[in-house]
Amino acid sequence: MSLSEQDRSDILFVQEPYLYNRKIAGISTKNRIYTSHEDNSRAAIVINNRNRDAVLITQLSNSDSALLELEYNGHRFYAASMYFDITENIEKGLEKIDQMLELTKGNGLIIAVDSNARSAAWHDFKTNKRGKTMEEFIVSKNLYIMNEESDRTTFHNARGKSNIDLTIVNTQILQAVTN
Repeated sequence: MSLSEQDRSDILFVQEPYLYNRKIAGISTKNRIYTSHEDNSRAAIVINNRNRDAVLITQLSNSDSALLELEYNGHRFYAASMYFDITENIEKGLEKIDQMLELTKGNGLIIAVDSNARSAAWHDFKTNKRGKTMEEFIVSKNLYIMNEESDRTTFHNARGKSNIDLTIVNTQILQAVTN
């Protein structure tokens, strides 16, 4: 049984997926996988519920971002999965979020991002320069961080652990998000 089937989540946000022959591996063929279809996609959204309508917004999707327009209980909203490369300037990713905000203006937007940025604002142990830049951007755009404090970190490997993965929402969707 796959993780998506165990968790029973309708929507999964994936960053840095394992690729095999340039395709995301380990996701059941029952699911719909949305990526830009560029080589080495590092961001994807998986829809686990066949009753959810979704359309990929291709003009704002690339190997490091996938943006979907979704219909849920008669309401339209947008969802993005993003990866910010640690070797690139964080402003590149923030510019992409800015473009998404412009396109989705007036509609709900959820962004799940592997930011490779650390900040106490999303319960990391420290704040680095990338984290401070991201904090300022989030505040300036009236966005909200949905991460909750936890004993578990969002990133953990042999080199260490941190909270670099964020879920961010706009005002239109803030009250609709639970768990």
